[in-house]
Formats: sequence, C-alpha cells, structure tokens
Amino acid sequence: MLAKRIIPCLDCDLGVPSGRVVKGIEFQQIRYAGIPWELAAKYEEQGADEIVFLDITASAERRETMVHVIERTAERVFVPLTVGGGIKSVEDAAKIFRAGADKVSVNTAAILNPSIVSEIASKFGSQACVVAIDAKRRYLSDDEIERAEAEGKTVVMTDEGACWFECSIFGGRKFTGKDAIAWAKEVEELGAGEILLTSMDRDGTKDGYDIALTKAVCDAVRIPVIASGGCGSPEHIAEVFKKTDASAALAASIFHFNEFTVRDVKEFLKKQGIPVRL
Repeated sequence: MLAKRIIPCLDCDLGVPSGRVVKGIEFQQIRYAGIPWELAAKYEEQGADEIVFLDITASAERRETMVHVIERTAERVFVPLTVGGGIKSVEDAAKIFRAGADKVSVNTAAILNPSIVSEIASKFGSQACVVAIDAKRRYLSDDEIERAEAEGKTVVMTDEGACWFECSIFGGRKFTGKDAIAWAKEVEELGAGEILLTSMDRDGTKDGYDIALTKAVCDAVRIPVIASGGCGSPEHIAEVFKKTDASAALAASIFHFNEFTVRDVKEFLKKQGIPVRL
C-alpha cells in the first residue's frame, strides 16, 4: 500500500495586502489563524507531505490569486505546494507555477468552463491539475429518490438517510445543481490528476470526515482523492483511511490551533498500521 499523505490546508483570505490564514465552520464563522508562509514553514518542519494553499475569497471577489504571497511562501517551503482560488485560465495557472507552486487547484472555473481542466492537464501534466469539489448533502424523502436518480443524481445511503451531494462554487456561496460524484467522474475523464474533496457539512466542525461522501467518490474514480472537511483528531484521519480509499487527508483546525502536530498524527497512524512517511 502506498504511504498515505497528511496535508495541512492554509485557507487564506488574500483580500488584504499581507494575506492571512483563516478557518471557518461550514464555510462561515471565520477566525484568524496566522500568516501563510509562517504556518507553511512550521508544517514542513513537522513532516507535512504537502501543503494546500487556498485563496478562499478570490473567486467570490472575482480577482486573481495574489502571486506575491505564494512566492513568499514558496521561498520558505520545499514540500509540494498546491494553490487554488481565482485561477480561471491556463495563463493564471502559469503564473502560479512560476511563483513556485507544484500543482494548481480549480473549482469554480472548472464547473463554469470544464475545458480548463483539459487545458491545464495538457499543458502542465495531469499530475499538476487538481480539481476541488465542495459538496453538500441534499437529503431525499423516499418518494424523491427515484426522481433524483432519473435526473442523474447519485443517491447515497447514509446513517442519516438517503441523499445526493451538490457541488458549490464561489467559496460555497453558490450552488450549482451538479452532482458531486458524477462531476468527479467527469473531471477524471477531462484529465484531472487528483480530486480535493471537501464536505461542506463537516467543514470546521471537528465531527470527522464525511465517510459516505468520500467513499462514494473514491469508488467512482481511479485518480487520488484527498479527503477534506471535519477533521478533529488523529482518530478521524485513521477512520477515513480505514473506511475509504482516500490517498490523503487534509486538515486545518487541529494544526492551526496547536491541538496536534503533523508528527503527532503520523505517529498515531503508524501505530494503527497505516503507512505514512515519517
């Protein structure tokens, strides 16, 4: 089995000149967490396999990701860096790569213009193209299930009832009517090399990853899936690796507010028999 990756996430509000890392609950209730390049350097020292750097306000504010902040982060960090937020074209992606990123992540732009996935993958390689999917549960009554399936929705049975998962864009501010599992299959066909899958329902709650969502997407595609949203402990990370085929787990709150270090998580996973790079 390949080693599982532990990836701290820097959700950045770069609408201010210096940039700042923030963390919310269900994409709201934002609180300050630190300076991007300082946190990135700390996580690298702790043994992070990669770092995801998301400009969470770029798409909603219709602006580009702030390249100078990425450059400053890349000067200090030498683990792979994935950058998303406000990337709308191959030219935007090229700027991010020149700033020092190893991968770019697209969400809003990909849903509005799916060809951007193929264009980025063709020019820079599939391994450099990550598609982020922010998905929210939509519960169904018994008499709604058949209609949802007829509309192409993937109905998933959960402990809380039947549901499908709807994709959102613009940092969770707008819903699309697009089914997350079907969209995951589509982006794989378009050439994406990886999926960053976030449960909007679990984001920031520390209640654990949405196992039903993560398993459904992992079972539907062959490319790596990063589980995101809801991590509150090393036990949650172990659970998502044991119950799904996720290749990586992303976390923010537990690292930003010094509840656990990346090293703490990896040592716990190793004791659980889950392969990691120490």
